[in-house]
Amino acid sequence: MTSWHTLPRAAFDLETTGRDPLDARIVTASIVVVNGRSEILQTKEWLVNPGVSIPEEASEIHGISTAKAQAEGMDAATAVAEISAYLADLFQTMPVMAFNAAYDFTVMDREAKRYGLAPLAPSPVIDPYIMDKQVDKYRRGKRNLSVMSEFYGVPLLNAHTSEADAAATIGIADALATKYPQLQMDLTELHAAQASWASAQAASLQEFFRRKDPAAVVNGQWPVRD
Repeated sequence: MTSWHTLPRAAFDLETTGRDPLDARIVTASIVVVNGRSEILQTKEWLVNPGVSIPEEASEIHGISTAKAQAEGMDAATAVAEISAYLADLFQTMPVMAFNAAYDFTVMDREAKRYGLAPLAPSPVIDPYIMDKQVDKYRRGKRNLSVMSEFYGVPLLNAHTSEADAAATIGIADALATKYPQLQMDLTELHAAQASWASAQAASLQEFFRRKDPAAVVNGQWPVRD
């Protein structure tokens, strides 16, 4: 069977106004499409006026100020509709990768509902964050995009720009598929497996947190959280 990491595939990344996907608004979005040889075929980017002030701590990460977004960004409802339509078309023919996909696709879901748009049905999704935690459960240290790029030898230039992060996501996913052949499964099966892994990982983390806080809750829904 030809593995997904040797076929056309895409990656998606958002930079937003905050860390909580239930409240965050899109500031930038990037989609990178590559062929089976990992050559970039197409890159699409959006700069969005989120309709709210961008907190300074968020601007320091991605470099987009409220003033820049207001002056140069697209109307948020128009941007969300365009991004959703573009992703929906891609899902017809290839998987879309996203690092910590439950964040990005939950933001998309909330933004669509915010503007009265039909929510995207993201599938098949490939999430190197979830896959890495599954195949290398006991590795110590952080597992953010920068750390994992270094760990798997993937270049990450201009980190925290959505295009650079999307490109690195493809590299990490490909490295995982090469190192762990068990991940080279049918895309429908892989999508379902990641949903199961994400649920189990969240349950384990919740159990850990409840040693100090009995009320702690970790949401394990993937790739969209209710």
